[in-house]
Amino acid sequence: MVAVGISISLYLISIAPVGTTGMTDEETLDLLIKQQENQDANTLSGILIGIGFMLALISFGARRKRKGGAKKVEKKPEI
Repeated sequence: MVAVGISISLYLISIAPVGTTGMTDEETLDLLIKQQENQDANTLSGILIGIGFMLALISFGARRKRKGGAKKVEKKPEI
């Protein structure tokens, strides 16, 4: 999830809409809408990265620790 989120974020950064000089009011409005949509998608990819990172931390913390438990002691048989 982390890798997918990072790759989506990098893709969205590379296709960010850019304005030019001499744009009409309608083109400016369209540019602002596209920039807002790009920012929203970038926020969602950030949330995806955060959730993936939390799941990775939880999975490392949820593993059982094998050391420190009850140890078996074998007794030698008496003859």
